[in-house]
Amino acid sequence: MKKKGVLTIFVVFGFLATVFFLFMLAALGGADSGLALTGKGIGVVEILGPIMDSKKAVEQIESFAKNDNVKGIILRIDSPGGAVAPSQEIYYAVHEAKKKKKVYVSMGNLAASGGYYIACAGDKIYALPGSVTGSIGVITQITNVSELAELAKIKMVTIKSGKHKDMGNPFREFSEDDRAVFTSMIDDIYEQFVTHIAESRGMEVEKVKSLADGRVYTGRQALANGLVDELGPLQKVALDLGAEVGIEGKPALIYPPKDDDEFLKRLLEGSAQTITRGALRSLSEASVPTFEYRYVGP
Repeated sequence: MKKKGVLTIFVVFGFLATVFFLFMLAALGGADSGLALTGKGIGVVEILGPIMDSKKAVEQIESFAKNDNVKGIILRIDSPGGAVAPSQEIYYAVHEAKKKKKVYVSMGNLAASGGYYIACAGDKIYALPGSVTGSIGVITQITNVSELAELAKIKMVTIKSGKHKDMGNPFREFSEDDRAVFTSMIDDIYEQFVTHIAESRGMEVEKVKSLADGRVYTGRQALANGLVDELGPLQKVALDLGAEVGIEGKPALIYPPKDDDEFLKRLLEGSAQTITRGALRSLSEASVPTFEYRYVGP
């Protein structure tokens, strides 16, 4: 009985170990399984959530652009946008990739502001009828706690080299000079956005400006206004791009290899953000103005 019991334990353990191994193999290598089966496919780069860093997306785009087995690239965007510079870096990476391969865009639920900025760099943009896109514009929000500080008898002493050095200082009133400088910056960043859309979409600047008042559009409205090219899900985008690059039938979708430590990284990053953005971060740091291509609606 004892030998049978031990043998049973080993069999069960071996079975569980095999299942776990296969699961990990699928998780870590499954992204490239289509490539192994067909020898060629379509690379998919996902732009998900707020765009605050461009490194990962740019690396993935560049990697697919250099890979001979990747015949085309799909950008799958589901994002409200984010910081200006990362959005622009991804935009430029897409333009570079287009010199080697076709790049199609598939909008998910939301591809607004910086998400649309990146999308307009693609060769062709697809949205779902109910996708939310647009929100073409720039925003910055400045916290001012001067009255609260006065009530609490807190006084901030600032020594600066020029009158604009502490623009946005939350412990003093926001002046008209401050407003003029910030407005000029917002206007310049807005012009960059509009100009890139006009160039990428082959539209007149004034036409873009008539659409670029910050409002959002459904995918169907965006199609009518010339902001997207077709309506359809990711599967249609893949089929159309596959046909464009000479892949017969349903193309394999190749996702970047998964990071073994992705879950741990996100957990740690989430904890770090909670700390840095929470009560332990000073009011002064929390109020540093950030210029964003971001949709701030519901």
